[in-house]
Amino acid sequence: MGRLSTHILDTTQGKPAHGVAIRLFALSDEREAIAAVVSNADGRTEYPLLEGSMMRTGSYELEFDIGEYFRSQDLTLGDPAFLETVVIRFSVDGEQNYHVPLLVSPWSYSTYRGS
Repeated sequence: MGRLSTHILDTTQGKPAHGVAIRLFALSDEREAIAAVVSNADGRTEYPLLEGSMMRTGSYELEFDIGEYFRSQDLTLGDPAFLETVVIRFSVDGEQNYHVPLLVSPWSYSTYRGS
């Protein structure tokens, strides 16, 4: 069985994003909350978001409360902030490993499939 992990890099300051609230949802007929965690000092979660029998083939969403993170960094964001919650929708094969990093600034973000 595979596993799913994530981490967040603050590209404005060149460091991991600590203290970001992260939520994972499974998407099928309904949107089901799977996990709610906060990124650690390395910008990662302490444990995989999904692994073993919980890692099922299908579609998911990750939500990152990035506006709150940048406000905690005393950065001028404007009012309202351009990015408040970053949502990444993706699909997985439950037998493979997936790492979904978020590279983010107050005005842009990118992601990719890692392993």
